[in-house]
Formats: sequence, C-alpha cells, structure tokens
Amino acid sequence: MVVIQKATVKDVSIIAPLFNSYRVFYKQESNLVAATEFLTERLNQNQSYVFIAFINNKAVGFTQLFTSFSSVSLKSVFILNDLYVDKNYRSQKVGASLLLKAKEFCKEKRYKGIALETAIDNPAQKLYERLNWKKDADCFHYFWTAN
Repeated sequence: MVVIQKATVKDVSIIAPLFNSYRVFYKQESNLVAATEFLTERLNQNQSYVFIAFINNKAVGFTQLFTSFSSVSLKSVFILNDLYVDKNYRSQKVGASLLLKAKEFCKEKRYKGIALETAIDNPAQKLYERLNWKKDADCFHYFWTAN
C-alpha cells in the first residue's frame, strides 16, 4: 500500500537520495550534497511543496510543486516540476498516488490547477492522460537559456 506524506525540512534526508536519482535520470551529474541543499532551501523558504510516497515505510517516490500565478484568471496555479518513482517500485501505483495527492492538495488550496511538462517520449504520458490531465494542443512552450 502506498502512503503519501507532505514533507517538511526534517524530511530532506529522506527525499534527497530520490531527488538526486531523479536528476541523474535527467542526465545530470550525481550530487547528493547539492540536492540536499536545494531541497532544504526550497522547504525552508516555503518555495515548494514536496510529497513523499512510502511503501512499507520506505521512501520510493516524490513530487514537487511550485506556485505560480495566472494573470488572466487572477488565481494561483501549481507547476508540477518533479515527479519521480524509484525504478524498483514503478507499476505499483506510486506515481498515480502522488499525482492524485497533488490534485487533492491543489483543490484544498483553491488553486486554479496544476501544469506540468514532460518529454515527448516520456511513457508517463499514459498515466497523466489516464488521470484526466489534458495535453495542451493550443499552445507552444518556449524556453530561453541564460547561459
């Protein structure tokens, strides 16, 4: 059974190894110290919300939400920036449980909704669509890199 818990800064040592693995998955160098510092800063400054998934008291996944704003609707929105499940626990409803918790939290906060972006070849798209996330066919997303 998957249990989801909202993280506090006291949980960083539990989340950091998963966060580091997430970054490695996205072709970044492993750096547990930097991952720990990043999460500590986000949680200390109330800049993100992190939910941890546990199976048998073992942390097996997480999601991280950042707040943004919609000027048009005059409401807050979440950006689901990170979702990761340990490869040994995939296909056990961990990702779905984390996404459902994020939706529930969004409703609790009375936010407009949750945005996420994913790679075109990410197989998690099937999960998003199964949980009623809608693919944006009306907009293109652009990104400018400062370096």
